[in-house]
Amino acid sequence: MRLTTKGRFAVTAMIDLALRQHSGPVTLSAISQRQNISLSYLEQLFGKLRRHELVDSMRGPGGGYSLAKLARHVTVADIIFAVDEPLDATDCGGKQDCSRGNDGKAGKCMTHELWSTLNRKMVEYLDSVSLQDLVDQQRMRELQEANAAKSVLMDRRSGAPESTATA
Repeated sequence: MRLTTKGRFAVTAMIDLALRQHSGPVTLSAISQRQNISLSYLEQLFGKLRRHELVDSMRGPGGGYSLAKLARHVTVADIIFAVDEPLDATDCGGKQDCSRGNDGKAGKCMTHELWSTLNRKMVEYLDSVSLQDLVDQQRMRELQEANAAKSVLMDRRSGAPESTATA
């Protein structure tokens, strides 16, 4: 079980959109370039996100996409489920027919409850993380990177030796 590129790309694109929508609608071509995701793939994903009312689209010059809800009201689970991403660790897709006995009757395998519980925990976790949480994390990361770069630049200007890591 793993999250496929569909879910990963949808979450990544939604973070990109949320980070930049304050200046107006964001084009899929811009997201495609920044995130290195195929434009045609983004078009498919955003069609699903629009149908699930997570994004709004505006046509024409200056058009693009914006969030249909506040980022704090959109969870990672909302995004994953909108693009039809399966989150299922069971062998049977939750149908409870993952094992066949000698009599040919279908039933639950010995680990069915383990994987079903994992499914519930994954959904609970993804439902607890908002798009705003991810946007805030990204902004913090960008700020830390900018501060680190600024610090290196200031060290160079002042003539202070750069710190070097030794193995």
